[in-house]
Amino acid sequence: MSYVLNDPADFADEAAAGFVAAHRGLVRRVPGGVARATATPSGQVAVVIGGGSGHYPAFAGLVGPGLAHAAVMGNVFASPSAQQVYSAAKAVATDAGVLLSYGNYAGDVLNFDQAEARLNAEGIPCRTVRVTDDIYSALPDEREKRRGIAGDLAVFRAAAWAAEQGFDLDAVHAVAARANERTRSFGVAFTGCTLPGAKEPLFTVPVGQMGVGMGIHGEPGIDVRPLPTAKELGALFVDALLDERPADISAAQGARVGVILNGLGAVKSEELFVVYATVAQLLEDGGVIAVEPEVGEYATSFEMAGVSLTLFWLDEELERAWSAPAYTPAYRKGTRDLTGIAAGDEVTDELDADIPVASAGSVAAAETVCAVIDAIRDVIDREAEELGRLDAVAGDGDHGIGMQRGARAAAEAARKAGSAGAGAGTVLSLAGDAWAHRAGGTSGALWGAGLRAAGEQIGDQDRPDAVIIARAMDAARAIVQGNGKAQVGDKTLVDALVPFVDSLGDAVSSGLPLADAWAAAAGEAEKAADATASLVPRMGRARPHVEKSIGTPDPGAVSFALAMTAASAVLAR
Repeated sequence: MSYVLNDPADFADEAAAGFVAAHRGLVRRVPGGVARATATPSGQVAVVIGGGSGHYPAFAGLVGPGLAHAAVMGNVFASPSAQQVYSAAKAVATDAGVLLSYGNYAGDVLNFDQAEARLNAEGIPCRTVRVTDDIYSALPDEREKRRGIAGDLAVFRAAAWAAEQGFDLDAVHAVAARANERTRSFGVAFTGCTLPGAKEPLFTVPVGQMGVGMGIHGEPGIDVRPLPTAKELGALFVDALLDERPADISAAQGARVGVILNGLGAVKSEELFVVYATVAQLLEDGGVIAVEPEVGEYATSFEMAGVSLTLFWLDEELERAWSAPAYTPAYRKGTRDLTGIAAGDEVTDELDADIPVASAGSVAAAETVCAVIDAIRDVIDREAEELGRLDAVAGDGDHGIGMQRGARAAAEAARKAGSAGAGAGTVLSLAGDAWAHRAGGTSGALWGAGLRAAGEQIGDQDRPDAVIIARAMDAARAIVQGNGKAQVGDKTLVDALVPFVDSLGDAVSSGLPLADAWAAAAGEAEKAADATASLVPRMGRARPHVEKSIGTPDPGAVSFALAMTAASAVLAR
């Protein structure tokens, strides 16, 4: 658990402020995250990494010469928003372009992809390499579905080395992609981790047992086995990873590998060394040459007691990258000359927007929009802990906190826009932008996009009637399904959203007043959310945990139904 904190909702921001204050000679704050204190040299590809907070030294601790140019910092266990990725990348970009690299999680993919598209549209060349090193998160024939864990370090090292050699964007991308193809990791957990401010851990492991294949966001393991000795654990790691060696390595004999033995937070250095003694011996017995092994904490999960082993199968070029000097707040190898490079510029955030002129009717409707978003904020505040509990059954437990951050930010942005005379459409759109920016994660991106789509449909010229509002909700549904790719039955937010929109449209078409139509639709959303308990997840972090998820409703569907019911009470007034 976290013993030192103020408001849990501010934990990530306050940790980032303290991190920068402690390392001013190496990093500077930029919108969305941190960047090297020095400017990116002209003509050098900028390597931008990132993900949720709570994994230090990933990702901010890996910013500096020999590693990343910038790190995007999402909230705890939540992907950064597309705006954060865009802002951090733009702060360090040169005309040579940007390479984005991050662990393969749905929220990160959604938000980083949106930022990549925006950068390319603005003439800043941008490409992506997603890290997929965790062998337990998908079968070998579905490697593209695997998540990224401590093997991130190997891929980031390769990308940064290539950038500092002066390679162009395509070549940097090729080196990083090859590093990812040759990186394999396997982790176990002995206890769960607890989010800041939470009363209970995200998951528990029975005494005397260990979870096999856990994720760094607190996702439970795929299997539970008796607690092994250090020698047995080392053998389990090595045997599994040697069996998963890349296809172009016909035999391990004579192969050279970078090695990362990673502690998840509560397993300390001496214990790691005990495990590594076995790992080193078994690799040597198998004819595998360990090159500059790293033993320590590289991707953590608060106080989770767990360990992972990564093997990075080297070729001549990748070995040069792995062995190259680096100097960051948390990772240092060899020596680097840190003089003679210009300091980076201060960059301000870009979220403020102009308020377009609106009709009197739309301005009046904006007050109702603000009241609806306030009501959504209030119900999410009340239910955040329960939403987190539902999410922890098969996911990472951050849904309640993420929804809380998003709803609070949306309510604040809506009131600010309303006070400035904004119409209903602009209030909704700016609330959506704030939701996505502050919440991050998949749900943050989808709620943000949905609110913006609804706002654009409503506009600022007329007071919206029931027909327009029904169309706006359908526009929100379309963008949510288009961005998230989920269908009814996948056990996601969509399972409540689609019945709500269908019911609202039918009721409005039949002539029901908006308040009555909305109440009926909210009831359908509640029934649909409850019914997700019987579904098996087909998308997102819960997908590998089918058995654990059965019997528990989807938190995204539940939170949507809660929000629509809260909105119904406002409309009824």
